[in-house]
Amino acid sequence: MTPAAGSADAATSVSLVLVQGDEDLLVGRAVRTVVDAARARDPEVEIVDRAAGELTEADLVDLSATSMFGGGRVVVVRGGQDLGDELRDALLVHIGRMPSDVVLVLVHSGGVRNRRLADAMKAAGARVMPAAKITRPRDRHDFVVAEVRRLGGRISEGAARALLDAVGGDLRELAAVCDQLVADTEGGLLDEVAVARFHRGRAEASGFAVADAIIGGDLPRALTLLRQAMEGGTAPVLISSAITGGLRELARVSAAGGGNKADLARVLKMPDWKVEKAARAARAWSDPGLGHALRAAARADAGVKGASVDAGYALEKLLREVAVARAHARDRSHRGG
Repeated sequence: MTPAAGSADAATSVSLVLVQGDEDLLVGRAVRTVVDAARARDPEVEIVDRAAGELTEADLVDLSATSMFGGGRVVVVRGGQDLGDELRDALLVHIGRMPSDVVLVLVHSGGVRNRRLADAMKAAGARVMPAAKITRPRDRHDFVVAEVRRLGGRISEGAARALLDAVGGDLRELAAVCDQLVADTEGGLLDEVAVARFHRGRAEASGFAVADAIIGGDLPRALTLLRQAMEGGTAPVLISSAITGGLRELARVSAAGGGNKADLARVLKMPDWKVEKAARAARAWSDPGLGHALRAAARADAGVKGASVDAGYALEKLLREVAVARAHARDRSHRGG
């Protein structure tokens, strides 16, 4: 039995399932796991799927009624945190009183609103399927590794970093790219070459690549990558955000001083490879130059969000200002300034 099959069986071994979190991809997978397992047990199972705004009192009455088709039933209630008081209270009455042929799946964001529903599900013995948003860089890295493994492949550390740099943090897109990469490599080891080949144009023209080029002092390459990224449809705000984020990471690592990279990563809550990368780049920067670049990034960020008529011009100006800040700081340092 595969891990996926095991989780599916477990998801339908109880009449109550709580999907807790608001990450769309994970919520969808959790609900699909329950539904697919129910259909595997009974191809004629009835599926009732309701958003909070679609749920009616009649749906709740049906929870305790025998299925009109004479088979099992899976009732999915999405957005439990958004239910009105009356429907919430009515649903509370039914929790723990499900007929043996009914599975109730409640999707709740995990927030404070209507937490009584989630608590009642847990108290009644519901299986909890976490679906919280993944926000920490290390967790996104772990998601990529786990996703590739789930699909039957393997991925190197360098390839996982390259993939995150190229795609970003959107889980749905990351999952789609992992699926395609594993299919293309027929389950073999995914390395940086495979990622670069798949994202030949995209990875090079991402906002992160623009940021890496300009922070590294390569203005011509940064300008070229900027134009490629914008022609490829990358939103200016994402490019601005990548440059600003890179400069901030540089400032944080620079301010932290030297020391063990693993310790710095733990203190700064950054992946160790990012700390090492920023530490290398910081050697070419001075504090005044970095401050100037950060102020330029703040102006550009306002520009791409509407303060500037031409977002492309605002970004080009930012690249030139960052290059000047880096070179000026280095010149002053060499002169002992």
